[in-house]
Amino acid sequence: MATLKGGEFLIKEIPANDIFSIEELNEEQKMLRDSAKEFIDREVVPQKERFEKKDYAFTEETMRKLGDMGLLGISVPEEYGGLGMGFVTTMLACDYISGVTGSLATAYGAHTGIGTLPIVLYGTEEQKKKYLPDLATGTKFGAYCLTEPDAGSDANSGKTRAKLSEDGKHYIINGQKMWISNAGFADTFTLFAKIDDDKNITGFIINRSELENPGSITFGEEEHKLGIRASSTRQVFFNDMKIPVENLLGERNNGFKIALNALNVGRIKLAAACLDAQRRILNHSIQYANERKQFGVSISTFGAIRKKIAEMATGVFVSEAGSYRAAKDVQDKIDELVAGGMDHQAAELKGVEEFAVECSILKVFVSDLAQHTADEGIQVYGGMGFSEDTPMEAAWRDSRISRIYEGTNEINRLLSVGMLIKRAMKGELDLLSPAMAISKELMGIPSFEVPDYSAFMSEEKAIIANLKKVFLMVSGAALQKYMMDIEKQQHLLLNASEILNQIYMAESAILRAEKHFSPDSVEAAMAQLNLYKGVEKIIVAAKEGIISFAEGDEQRMMLSGLRRFTKYTNHPNVVALTEKIAAHYIAKGNY
Repeated sequence: MATLKGGEFLIKEIPANDIFSIEELNEEQKMLRDSAKEFIDREVVPQKERFEKKDYAFTEETMRKLGDMGLLGISVPEEYGGLGMGFVTTMLACDYISGVTGSLATAYGAHTGIGTLPIVLYGTEEQKKKYLPDLATGTKFGAYCLTEPDAGSDANSGKTRAKLSEDGKHYIINGQKMWISNAGFADTFTLFAKIDDDKNITGFIINRSELENPGSITFGEEEHKLGIRASSTRQVFFNDMKIPVENLLGERNNGFKIALNALNVGRIKLAAACLDAQRRILNHSIQYANERKQFGVSISTFGAIRKKIAEMATGVFVSEAGSYRAAKDVQDKIDELVAGGMDHQAAELKGVEEFAVECSILKVFVSDLAQHTADEGIQVYGGMGFSEDTPMEAAWRDSRISRIYEGTNEINRLLSVGMLIKRAMKGELDLLSPAMAISKELMGIPSFEVPDYSAFMSEEKAIIANLKKVFLMVSGAALQKYMMDIEKQQHLLLNASEILNQIYMAESAILRAEKHFSPDSVEAAMAQLNLYKGVEKIIVAAKEGIISFAEGDEQRMMLSGLRRFTKYTNHPNVVALTEKIAAHYIAKGNY
């Protein structure tokens, strides 16, 4: 059976049995999850204050312990000293290692992701044999040097230059990079620079300990940051730094593609890195609400607090659903390509590239939600939430960076819709035929028959199908109007992205609930509550777009279509769903 294409969820009805969720972990994966969680609870939770006090050495020490456990080499093939596990397993490790402190989450993510993966994916056989065993075991740590003072989102505009030496044996590199995670203790740097006056950047690998002149790479002071305080973040300066020509990574002028593909992986992993943080914030909030007494009763008995806890729990359920669904889709694509004869390195590249749209959706949705969850956690704690003596203020500060990492959420919103449009224009994804079918549907007479929604999640899935029509209707009409200038219409693309994100995440939660839980379960209630909230957000985003670019009869027809496609036959009882979720988790005491 052919695997799903990236973005194809928009134009296909996805059966519940076709998606993967965290309930389906195998025994090996459960053991790894439990091992990671036990390590974090034993080694990190009791020492959390050291991270807040900028104990960079402790971050490095903790990373070494993770290396000893094999948790730094999960995605590195076995022949290069790693565990060679699948994509879902790498997500799982990232999830459960990243939940307590953003300092360790950043060090781990930067090392295992953008610090190691470019070499896994683009390195020559010699480069992989030389660099990967040390990275996989934590003997050396990795960092990724892309951002410059004048080159952030526009990474290709960097001024760092590489020049071939007169004897043709070395590149001489000059320039500076900033916001480099792990810079203070990393030895292996993936660096991007332009060779001479090339149009595009090129990738290079540097082992700091092997430089002929150790003084040719220097570092700024540790940055003082809002959060992730014990994550080493420094500027890096290159002053006539001489490296062998064999340290060039991939092909000349191909660095931008390397950077983008590393960031695609980073985006979905960043979503994973926000999951256990959400769970732990929720657990603290439930425990505090149960213990805190006001007016003679626990504050967990108050409706306003119960609403927050229900919505926080729903956010965790939905975030898990989308993240593990996409991870398995990537894994299935890799497996399909390998089975077809492609080597694993190329297959992994293609697999992640195929689902770049979903990676951007997850990055935006889950990081936005992680920040909101931390913010609500402070509210549950009230004044105590603002104190450093409770876990909430550090969680809030740490969560803030997630909306900026791996491309800001605004860039990723524009990217997800832009990539979909490009795929459609290249003929890789047929969005045009269903968009035209919707135009005809809007001109026709609507059916007034009341559908049979007796089957579990049948109405919810019908609504998801209609929400996909909303996206195709709005984006199709906007594309028809602006054609190649659509990229300049960032307001409209942001609206389209909101619709896209809500559809993917709501569908993920609905299908997870349908596949694994009963109609009267709390999980079904969370999927239904999230869908209702998602529909409301889609109505706002779609209406704003329609009234901004359409006029007259076209506007009236599209607004009528929006009402038709976002209509419930049986509205959910939102308060009852909220109370059901809150009662379950407050009684249980945790997620």
